[in-house]
Amino acid sequence: MSMQEFIAKIAKGPRAAKDLTWDEAKRAMKALIEGDATQAQVGAFLMAMRVKMESVTELASMTAAARSYVAPVPIPRELGVVDLPSYAGKQETFHALAAAAIVAASAGASVLMHGYDGIPGRAGNAGVLKALGLSIDMEPKVAAEAVVQHGFAYLDIALYHPAVYRFLEMRQELGARNLFHPIARLLNPARTLSQIVGLSHPPHFEKTAEVLRMLGGSRALVVSGVEGDPELSIAALTRVLELRDERITPLSFASKDAGLPLGTPRDMAGFPSDQRGKEADLLKRILHHQVPGGPCDWVVMNAALILYAAGKGATWVSCVPLARRALEDGSAARKLEELTQEPVGIGITSRLH
Repeated sequence: MSMQEFIAKIAKGPRAAKDLTWDEAKRAMKALIEGDATQAQVGAFLMAMRVKMESVTELASMTAAARSYVAPVPIPRELGVVDLPSYAGKQETFHALAAAAIVAASAGASVLMHGYDGIPGRAGNAGVLKALGLSIDMEPKVAAEAVVQHGFAYLDIALYHPAVYRFLEMRQELGARNLFHPIARLLNPARTLSQIVGLSHPPHFEKTAEVLRMLGGSRALVVSGVEGDPELSIAALTRVLELRDERITPLSFASKDAGLPLGTPRDMAGFPSDQRGKEADLLKRILHHQVPGGPCDWVVMNAALILYAAGKGATWVSCVPLARRALEDGSAARKLEELTQEPVGIGITSRLH
C-alpha cells in the first residue's frame, strides 16, 4: 500500500475509517521516518490518525519500528535501570519528578530520564535540571556512563532519536499533538526492564499498558499523572496500571496510604517558565531537607514510586521510608552535588565489578 492508501484507510470518517494492521503501521512509520512521504502526506496522516485515534496495534507497531532506527543506550541490563520518560511539560506545578529522581538515585535506584522541552507554554524537566547544574545535552553513550557511575542521567530526545524529535517539533506547526508524542514516551532508549510512563489523555491510559504488554514489557507503571508527567499527586488519588509478567493490574495511590497528610494544590504550585532559577532553588532546598511539609512530601511520594519500580521494595508504601531517609541523612544532597560536579570518566563496567 502507498502512503495515499494508508491515509485513505484511516481518514474515511468515524464510521468508515479502519485501523492499520501491524505491517501497514510499520510501513507507514518507515515512510515517515525515511522521508518517503510528502509534507502534505505527513500532515494528513498525522492529523487523520489523531482524529481516528491510534489503536493498540498501531502504537505498538510504530513504536517498535521507531526503536529499530536507533541503537539502545548501552547500559548493562543487570543494573536494573528505570526508564523515566518526561514529555508533557508543566504549567501549574513544579517539577517534582526531577527532585524525586535524584532522591531515588541517592537511595540506590538507577534512572534514565528522557524528554523533550519544546511544547509551547509548557516547561519541561530539562530546564530545571539545567538550572540545578546538571548536564542535559549528553550524547547517548555519555548518558549511559553517567547512569552507571552516578545512578541518574537526562537524555534529550533530539540527541537520541532526531527523527522522532523532528515530528515532535511539528506540534508547533500543526497546533496539536500527533502520534509521535505517545511513541516518544514508549521508546525506552535503554530497553530497560522497568518503565514508568505518565500521561493525562484518558483514552490512552489502558491503551498504553496494552501497548507495553504487546511490546514485551517486563514491568511498567502507567500513571495518570500530574499534568501528564509520571508523577503521583499529593492532593488527590492517582490511578496507576501496573504491568508485571504480562498481567495488568489497576492500582490507586494516595498520600494517606503511606501515612502522609493529604496535600493541596498549593503544595505543588509551580513557577513561570522564566523563573527556572527560583524553582531550582526550591528543589535544592528540598534535597537538602530544608523544606518541611507538602512540597517535600510530594517529592518523597514520587521518589518512592521510582524506588518501587526499581525493585527496592515489595510495595510503594515500603519505599516511602527509603526516600525519606535519603533526605534526612543527607544522601539526596550529596547526590545532587555528585551529579553537578563529578565528571563522567571511568569505564562503564566499573560500578558493576
